[in-house]
Amino acid sequence: MEERARSCLLHFRATLEQDIKASFLMDHMISDGVLTNDEEERVLSKATKREQAAALLELLLRKDNRAYISFYNALIRESYGDLASLLQNDLPLLSPEGERSFADGVSPSVQLILSEGGVPQRPVVFVSRPALLNMIREKLYHLQDTTGWVTVFGMAGSGKSVMAAEAVRDHALIKECFPDGVHWLSVGQCERADLLVRMQSLCFRLEQGQSSDASQRPPCSVEEAKERLRFLMLRRFPRSLLILDDIWDSSTLRSFDIQCRVLLTTRNRGLTESVSGQRFEVPVDNGLDEEKALEVLALYVNEKPQKLPEQARSIVSECKGSPLVVSLIGALLREFPDRWGYYLRQLKMKQFKRIRKSSSYDYDALDQAMDASLQVLEVEHRDLYRDLSVMQKDIKVPAKVLSVLWGLELEEVEDVLQEFVNKSLLFRDCNQRPYLYYLHDLQLDFLTEQNRNELTELHKKMVRQYQQFYKKGKPSSGDKECLYWYHFLPYHMAKAGLSKELFSLMFSLDWVRDKAQIMGSAHLINDFVEYGEILDKENSEVRLQFQEFLSLNGHHLEQRPFPDVVQLALSQPTCSEVYRQALMQAQDRATRGQLYLDWVNNNSKDSLSRLVIHPHQGSLYYACFSRDGSKIASCGASKTLRVFKTTSGEKLLELQAHDDDVLCCAFSPDNRYIATCSSDRKVKLWNIEQGSLVREFAEEHDEQINHCQFTNTGQRVLLATCSNDKFNNTKLWNPNKTTSQNTMFGHMEPVNHCCFSPNDAYLATSSSDGTLKLFEVSSANEWKSIDVNSFFPESDDEINVIVKCSTWSSDSSRVICAARNAVFVFDVATSTMLLEMRTSRLSTVQYCHACPNSNLLAVALSHYTVELWNFETSKKKAECNGHLSWVHCVQFSPDGSLLLSSSDDQTIRMWETDSVHTSSAVALKRDSDVLFSQNDVTIVAADSRNRLQVRTGSAGAILFESEEFPSRIRCTCICKHAPLVALGAENGIAQVIEVPSGNSLAELSGHTRTVHHCQFTDDGQTLITSSEDTTIRVWKWRTGEYLVLEGHKEPVRKFHLLNSSSSPHLLSWSFDGTVKVWDLSSGQRLQDLECHKGAVLSCDASSDGRLFATSSADRTSKVWSTASREMLFLLKGHKDCVRSCCFSWDNKRLATGDDNGEIRLWSMLDGALLKICSRDTKDSMDSFHGGWVTDLHFSPDNRVLVSTGGYIKWWSVETGEALQTFYTMGANLKKIHVSPDFTTFITIDSIGILYVLQKVEGGGI
Repeated sequence: MEERARSCLLHFRATLEQDIKASFLMDHMISDGVLTNDEEERVLSKATKREQAAALLELLLRKDNRAYISFYNALIRESYGDLASLLQNDLPLLSPEGERSFADGVSPSVQLILSEGGVPQRPVVFVSRPALLNMIREKLYHLQDTTGWVTVFGMAGSGKSVMAAEAVRDHALIKECFPDGVHWLSVGQCERADLLVRMQSLCFRLEQGQSSDASQRPPCSVEEAKERLRFLMLRRFPRSLLILDDIWDSSTLRSFDIQCRVLLTTRNRGLTESVSGQRFEVPVDNGLDEEKALEVLALYVNEKPQKLPEQARSIVSECKGSPLVVSLIGALLREFPDRWGYYLRQLKMKQFKRIRKSSSYDYDALDQAMDASLQVLEVEHRDLYRDLSVMQKDIKVPAKVLSVLWGLELEEVEDVLQEFVNKSLLFRDCNQRPYLYYLHDLQLDFLTEQNRNELTELHKKMVRQYQQFYKKGKPSSGDKECLYWYHFLPYHMAKAGLSKELFSLMFSLDWVRDKAQIMGSAHLINDFVEYGEILDKENSEVRLQFQEFLSLNGHHLEQRPFPDVVQLALSQPTCSEVYRQALMQAQDRATRGQLYLDWVNNNSKDSLSRLVIHPHQGSLYYACFSRDGSKIASCGASKTLRVFKTTSGEKLLELQAHDDDVLCCAFSPDNRYIATCSSDRKVKLWNIEQGSLVREFAEEHDEQINHCQFTNTGQRVLLATCSNDKFNNTKLWNPNKTTSQNTMFGHMEPVNHCCFSPNDAYLATSSSDGTLKLFEVSSANEWKSIDVNSFFPESDDEINVIVKCSTWSSDSSRVICAARNAVFVFDVATSTMLLEMRTSRLSTVQYCHACPNSNLLAVALSHYTVELWNFETSKKKAECNGHLSWVHCVQFSPDGSLLLSSSDDQTIRMWETDSVHTSSAVALKRDSDVLFSQNDVTIVAADSRNRLQVRTGSAGAILFESEEFPSRIRCTCICKHAPLVALGAENGIAQVIEVPSGNSLAELSGHTRTVHHCQFTDDGQTLITSSEDTTIRVWKWRTGEYLVLEGHKEPVRKFHLLNSSSSPHLLSWSFDGTVKVWDLSSGQRLQDLECHKGAVLSCDASSDGRLFATSSADRTSKVWSTASREMLFLLKGHKDCVRSCCFSWDNKRLATGDDNGEIRLWSMLDGALLKICSRDTKDSMDSFHGGWVTDLHFSPDNRVLVSTGGYIKWWSVETGEALQTFYTMGANLKKIHVSPDFTTFITIDSIGILYVLQKVEGGGI
């Protein structure tokens, strides 16, 4: 270091030590490369601020000139201007090498050139924007050997001038491109006289040092000034750069068209089209990113960015990082550091006049800067720009929408928009076709504030223009314009106060259908939530009816091909407005030959979920609420993470999170982050707002990571993970570090689940070693271990019970865990078991979660059900049915009002905790029989309490209900000509019962195993039963006489009575792959056919008795001659088990259905394949039919085929196309009973709901 510089430091040492804050200065000096991180740590190790300052000065005195200059610049940047002035006179000179190596390139010699040229000093508060700077410098290098223009353009306050000045603070750029200097001229909005004054000033500056009197006389006109400047730039400064700051119009710019090198800043991108020479452009982003903007605010208030209050982030978000707004507010906060909340409120309330000048900016307040841009527009264009006040923030609009709004031709609109874009009054997204246009938030805020009193009329204009343009029909193209109207028409109606129009629009099934088809159901649900207050003034019940319809059917509306909304709506309660509109439309369409089904016995379904979301392809392993309950996150086999709105299911975020199944996700306590863990052994942290990866933690687990959870409070945030590792299976992580903070040792087998106690003192872990352990979070030591194995004395000693998961009571006094089919409640203090809850022995508990504000416990089960238990009384309170496969996860919302469940069926269901039905509700079993007689119908089935129910009429009224039977009822049948029903039970007994008296007329013992099928003969005197014991019995039930038909080697699946002119015959089929024909009178076996290598799953006989068909697990069907016993046709082509078959009534076709959901139609003339009935894509159950095709029936005219699988479908026999689909609440339909006239269809689904469906006939209500 030069001696005079060293002397200066020593002279002012005491003053510097007293005033400076070393930590802030060192950040800049490290950036300049004159201090190392180790040196910074040594300085910061000193105890007091003064000692740190002394240590820094001691370091400086041992360094070179660059360190002195860096220290000087750091003082300026940190607003120690008075101290910097003490060092200024003794600034040392750098060698050329030293200048080039200086970190920010601002050497004293460059600083001198810029000062002489009038280039503004760097602002007191400055943060670099390297990408933008490099882009400007790159364009300036193009002017090294030629004249031309570099245009830096952007909206008001985007930082154009600061960046232009910063771009020329570069030693290499000045020396190589502009050695003759840089000359800055601030122009702005000015009249011709003002322009002349500015040009005279520039001439005077350039002529300093010339002696000619003529050259000293100021030019008298703009033209003369232009020529003077041309001469000066050409002769005296041929390799200089002229910077024109804030140019507004092309006439001003033409005054500087003097064949020199020009850098200009402007809001109007197209200005240089009016001048000659090469042209280059640099667009300036409208806003700083969050990190940079927070850095600016931190510099103003002399704080570290991470120590700024939460309002700082909100201010940046509200103004979208506008450099102007951030700087204005930062400068104000420097004077009033406690006004964070105040200035945030002013921004939100659009009180721009309150955010007033506190810097060198040209306008006194933010609103003046905005208004200046508008004043340069023509009056008519100003009016068009005013109409943009109706736009929404962050919404991009196609030109077609504005064409409708303005009533202008599209080409004319595009010209106007181009002008707005050129003047930085509007922004254009060129990444999409057609182009989309949008306003910066500040511009929109300014417009809405300026036109506050006219906003209602402006929105009304928007609606009226739409109605006029689309009076012949709604938009249906599906393009960006169409999407806009479907998305925002309700918004404009609400803002315009057009409540009647809003009612008629949103309470219309046509609107629901059209919008759902184009945008999905979530947007519609969102509309009913958002505009609920307005809609409720018209009819709150109707609003709830539409909202409920969408919430329960939204997952169907996401399917492609798009379902028939009218048919879906016919499943609504008959009192619903949705149903009323659907029935009217169905009746109208039925007159034109369309098929619709009315669910005539539809009752209130309290047990059904409030919202169904279908977020992923593949199983859903986990779903959870955010800590404020406003969002739901889900993950699963699709390897993605998705986030939704709780109210509507609208997707907010989707991320490809991992390379393998994502097993768990968890919201941070502040709701800003989500952690995910996966089978790929990785844990990741995501920023929800930005949708970006914040951190990928070190791979410390060697096996799949099963679960992750954050602490419950934000005081000390930790993340817990558990895995299939043998030893290092439970870890605690600090979210700010990539390596784990602690490993909890104790389990010797995989840990399946971990969860913090509500007070975050303990972590509960559930393991495959059969134990539940509690660890102290502070020390990571094991505190308690509970041997869950010991509560299953019947289990194999060598096989541990797998503890699936655990949860805590809200007061942390009890911990609850699940294993096998049981849930245990333990006292935390004593480890004693307080309660045990056992679910069905046929199911296993997959997950459990305790309500945060009650004694309710939600239990997810493998048999597709969610149960609610009171863990104080050990009583089941409710049952939630609706899932079609294993339920993997349940979770209560933070306030306990909602419960969500996720399943292998790819859906999330959300339930209102107080609305699910009690467990006393009865469900029917699917093994049923139906008798159609004249205009009546009789239904017999067992119920969930193992009672026999007989129901009658289309409403399904209960005619008879038995007492509970001791053995499970497995089959039922009705006698055609007498009031009798029969049942077969698991213990092998069959019974004949008279209805409605309930008298048992016969109890038939003989079968040694389960009776699977029973049927009366037409005269009602004989009952036939088939059993798992491989036999068929033919009972004269009144006398007890019977025949035993023996011959099958495996359980008899079913049998079929054959029409025969002589004695009655019976066709039976079995898992042994054979079909046998029996004489019912004698019991003689007439035919014995080995039909298939696999189990025979179904048979059917033609109506004339000449043919019968078999279908098998070997993926084939065969058609046989009854007379000759020969196989006529081998039907190949199915890719899975062929589970059902049916002949048409004219015997010309055979329909077969398989476990892949596919149905094939075959010709019985030659065995040729006629049609394949199948939807375009597989559904959520990985099938073309929601599951196995279990039953098939042709209509009497042979034109329609009905099939059952996961739902019911009707097909055109001629075309193979689906005519209609009825979605049941549950799935796995076993059979469907069809009336002889093909107008009534009856089935029972997997959750026990009875459906009596009647074909809708044409005509009025």
